[in-house]
Amino acid sequence: MTSRSPSPNEARPPGDAASLPPGRRLLRRHLAIGWWSLLLFLCVGLGLEVLHGFKVPSYLGADATMRRLMWRLAHAHGALLALVHVAFGLVAPHLWGRGASERGASLASRALLVALVLLPGGFFAAGAVLVGGEPNPSVLLVPLGAAFLFVGVGLTAVAATRLRPDAAQDE
Repeated sequence: MTSRSPSPNEARPPGDAASLPPGRRLLRRHLAIGWWSLLLFLCVGLGLEVLHGFKVPSYLGADATMRRLMWRLAHAHGALLALVHVAFGLVAPHLWGRGASERGASLASRALLVALVLLPGGFFAAGAVLVGGEPNPSVLLVPLGAAFLFVGVGLTAVAATRLRPDAAQDE
């Protein structure tokens, strides 16, 4: 027996994400991404503490200053972006509720997701392999991730500015 996707005319199960309005889908997606990302970056922070506690030379040595900086920046940016995802998930149903355009919501959501990968990922990769004591070229992912973060935050700010005073009570 093979499973198949329901046709557009068939009823979807109540927990199916596709049956949810855009704001609710974003709430569900970004709360999950935010909390799991926060757990991941808390584990990264714990790993950095372990490296520090055991005085690992490749992390604390004189030639590892740049690595330590890059990895601390990866941890900090990742944890803060995880909280941005939680906040985005909480406000999404109000900003992109009933009748709102899904285009801006989808673009903001995807931009924040890309930022969550590129910003901390760029810092971490840049510190993983140092070139002459300096970060490797993967550090160029950081400004690209920052640009995606600006897009996501900017679209969210625009949606918040356009929010009708009574819209928050609609949900």
